[in-house]
Amino acid sequence: MRKRGNTWELAVYAGIDATGRQRYLRRSVRGTKREAERELARLVVEADERDGESVGELLERWFEIAAPSWTPWAVVQHRSVIDRYLKSRIGDVSVRNLRVHDVDRLYADLRQAGGRRGKPLSAATVRRIHAVLRRALQQGLKWGWLTSNPAALATLPKEAAPEIVPPSPAEVARLLALADAEDADLHTYLRVSASTGARRSQVCGLQWRDVDLNGHSVLFTRGVVDGPNGVVLKDTKNGHAYRVAIDESLAELLADHRDRSQVRADHAGTAIARRAFVFSYEPDGSRPWRPDGVTNRFGRLRRAAGLDHVRLHDLRHYVATTLLASGVPVSTVAGRLGHARASTTLNVYSHFVAATDQHAADVLGQLLDAARDACPVRADIPDVSADVPVSSADTSRGWAGNER
Repeated sequence: MRKRGNTWELAVYAGIDATGRQRYLRRSVRGTKREAERELARLVVEADERDGESVGELLERWFEIAAPSWTPWAVVQHRSVIDRYLKSRIGDVSVRNLRVHDVDRLYADLRQAGGRRGKPLSAATVRRIHAVLRRALQQGLKWGWLTSNPAALATLPKEAAPEIVPPSPAEVARLLALADAEDADLHTYLRVSASTGARRSQVCGLQWRDVDLNGHSVLFTRGVVDGPNGVVLKDTKNGHAYRVAIDESLAELLADHRDRSQVRADHAGTAIARRAFVFSYEPDGSRPWRPDGVTNRFGRLRRAAGLDHVRLHDLRHYVATTLLASGVPVSTVAGRLGHARASTTLNVYSHFVAATDQHAADVLGQLLDAARDACPVRADIPDVSADVPVSSADTSRGWAGNER
């Protein structure tokens, strides 16, 4: 409170606004000092009663500051979580008034009917939403917008290990046959996926310079993800490139695909460069297929094949489990999947590794049984147990000579 001429200028600190600046409630009073003091007291009460910034304002401010350091895919995912699940439900709630029970109620509602058309969200999805909210509230805590992080104490749903149910070889063959009859380019894409076990983004990111048709191999060095302004290139998931061998049939299929691409380029009066994408709608291969576009095309294909339960990512599971069931070493399977460590493969496919261990036990048992049958016990071998003397010490301990 300070006096300027016949006016008292009042100011009460009211926290930090959405831009990070200090916020004050201000008022001017003409009159005596006592009247100004009474008005200042009312202003203090008003500042205490103000709700302050909302959860929506905090989320937007945090997103603005943090997003430049994220990958394009992370930007899209965070934006989706903020808009679809957080701002629409608790965006208007004051950060200062948000409590742990509010967050628990949010998670419970999402688990019951938080998805599209009122379907329940999985525990894994709710946990991802929680991660976004907790990080935003933690930043608000640093800014002084709140005194504690209610999300840090919230109750999270238990996340069960996802059950892996890979398609059978017959189901994969059915999908490939239908694709071959209706969409040659998609057939080639799916054949690459079902042979290499590569992720969707990595197959979309293949360029012709990565394909060695003579050496029968492909090199995975990048992925394609949907960014906020279209598709963008990124490194593989674990950041390292790896080469995968392909069979002769797939090499021939890729060669035919290259010929079709060249015909399209010739008709458009352009050429295919070494950096052209293997799967592209552009005649010169300058832009890759969008990952979500591939998923949509696969969705139509699986419905036509009557295999609605098969996801595009299940082709990766098909490769891993088929190889493990065939006795291929885990280290080889890990390399084909692009896992940096074989332990990752063991963690994801432990059930199928256990099945191969039973197969190994059966193989060892069959070998020993075969060896036993090839070398039967000879009837002329003397019974040496009859010649072993039994001492009084042995009998006192209850031992028989032949048992020794």
